[in-house]
Amino acid sequence: MRITLLATALVAATLAGTAPIGAAFAQGDVIAQRRAGMKRMGEHMQAMRAVTQGQGQVRAQVARVDDMIAWYRTEPALFPPGSDRGDTRALPAIWTNRADFDRQHVEIAERLQALRGAAQAGDAAAFANAFQQVGASCSGCHRPYRAPER
Repeated sequence: MRITLLATALVAATLAGTAPIGAAFAQGDVIAQRRAGMKRMGEHMQAMRAVTQGQGQVRAQVARVDDMIAWYRTEPALFPPGSDRGDTRALPAIWTNRADFDRQHVEIAERLQALRGAAQAGDAAAFANAFQQVGASCSGCHRPYRAPER
């Protein structure tokens, strides 16, 4: 009987102790996903910046823009409560001003649609203009919701 109680207590203590560890791993995963996605978005922006400077084909950017649209539509889900701790530059304002944070994502997705239309049309001037608008949306979100590099 004592062994059964001891074994039960040990299992319960082990399970109770792993819940926070599991949560920490999940939190780390979501932070890693955010970081990887934002890095990819930065790479897309750099590549498109070159196109706005005449280095590359405008039409070839449609797939890149599609990836960005998909990312920004799903990115808010990668900021669940409690994911403000760890290797992240996310500021508390994301969670205290969530409606605006979510609105920023809708806005960038709309601006990316305009960029996609310009890319699909092969219109270099419209692409460059829409690219500037997308960049403004990026800055509009980074300033209030992302800490500067350390």
